[in-house]
Amino acid sequence: MEEKEKIVLEAFKKTGKPLRPGDVAEMTGLDKKEVSKIIKKLKEEGKLIVPKRCYYSLP
Repeated sequence: MEEKEKIVLEAFKKTGKPLRPGDVAEMTGLDKKEVSKIIKKLKEEGKLIVPKRCYYSLP
């Protein structure tokens, strides 16, 4: 797993609630587009789920 993927997952662990890609970008300091790509990849790998539209969370 890449370092940036770990950073994104850590943001979800810290909050413990569903987040939008923009929220994660603000928390981590990463670019919003980059965060969106990482979230998409993590979702495909089953590491994130979509509890409601435009929000993501840990399974």
